[in-house]
Amino acid sequence: QVQLVESGGGLVQPGGSLRLSCVVSGSISIISNMDWYRQAPGKERELVARITDGGSTNYADSVKGRFTISRDNAENTVALQMNSLKTEETAVYSCKAHCFRGSHWYDYWGQGTQVTVSS
Repeated sequence: QVQLVESGGGLVQPGGSLRLSCVVSGSISIISNMDWYRQAPGKERELVARITDGGSTNYADSVKGRFTISRDNAENTVALQMNSLKTEETAVYSCKAHCFRGSHWYDYWGQGTQVTVSS
């Protein structure tokens, strides 16, 4: 069984910062891409940031220069440092890991963590 557990969400004022973390546990051979998604109320889920197993990163245009994704391959963790947060970035943030297990690739998701940006 594979589990992804996020932490670090909460309430922050506009312009503030939060750091999200996600730990992947279970019987996994390889983790390739690790992603952070978010879904705001009434909106579609969107990809916020991605990091490959080699460390290459991609960001949504709206967060470039403010968010930083990182990973620790030895610990199977991925983090998202979020700076200069805006009220419209209030959402549930979820991590996703693309994993090789057994003889197939699978996508596993965390349960999500709430980020609320409000004064």
